[in-house]
Amino acid sequence: MTRAVLEAASEGDAGKTIAAVPPTALTVPASLHASLMARLDRLGPAKEVAQIGAVIGREFSHPVLAAVALRDEKSLRSALDALTKAGLLFRQGVPPNTSYLFKHALVQDVAYGTLLRETRRALHGRIAETLESKFAEIAANQPELLARHCTEAGLIEKAAGLWGKAGQRSLERSALVEAAEQIKRALNQISTLPMTTALRREKIKLQIGLITALMNVKGYAAPETKAAEERARLLIEEAEALGELPRTRYCCFRSSMAFGWRTMWLSTAS
Repeated sequence: MTRAVLEAASEGDAGKTIAAVPPTALTVPASLHASLMARLDRLGPAKEVAQIGAVIGREFSHPVLAAVALRDEKSLRSALDALTKAGLLFRQGVPPNTSYLFKHALVQDVAYGTLLRETRRALHGRIAETLESKFAEIAANQPELLARHCTEAGLIEKAAGLWGKAGQRSLERSALVEAAEQIKRALNQISTLPMTTALRREKIKLQIGLITALMNVKGYAAPETKAAEERARLLIEEAEALGELPRTRYCCFRSSMAFGWRTMWLSTAS
């Protein structure tokens, strides 16, 4: 609030800012939101840069921002200097490896929220395309990042594949909580698409991966694990009934009541 008053263009604007301070702490978040919006508005062209950065994420690198913003380097640096000077961004590192961090998640939320829905979707799509075409290493090593942007851009089928890839990578490095969440996102995305043979097989593989993660996170007897197993069984039976699992492919569902666990394999022919 103090910074907002100091940045006010006139005494009248400062008075309005002070008047916006609520009498109780219960409404402080709303007033802070309004104050941050006013500060962004006063930054002029720098506001758009803050909005693009907010879509990229809480933290973003200068090269990625430059590739997405489509601005000349001079105006981009000027906008970033203004945001840094205003205390909305922290600058880290030195060129060309400079990165920026929003001072607080609320700052990012406000900048993100000032964008129209279609503008946000378009920006997420541009970011996904930029990461794939110009930052292949980031796209390859952080499929969950690319998946998030594809999800927000409405690229559902692509997002589903990327969430699945992220889930498998998390399983391989035993990050089981992350794996379960990422696989669930992939399955949720697939469920919104017209079902095909390829998607159904992918869904079965993801469902089995989810069982693996849940067995280790929740336990063999947990309701969530059992529900995932039942869902996998139904998916397999459905695929078999439709003739989508050829003879060169087989599914084996083995249970052991003595130990209270179940293991499922899906073997595919090359």
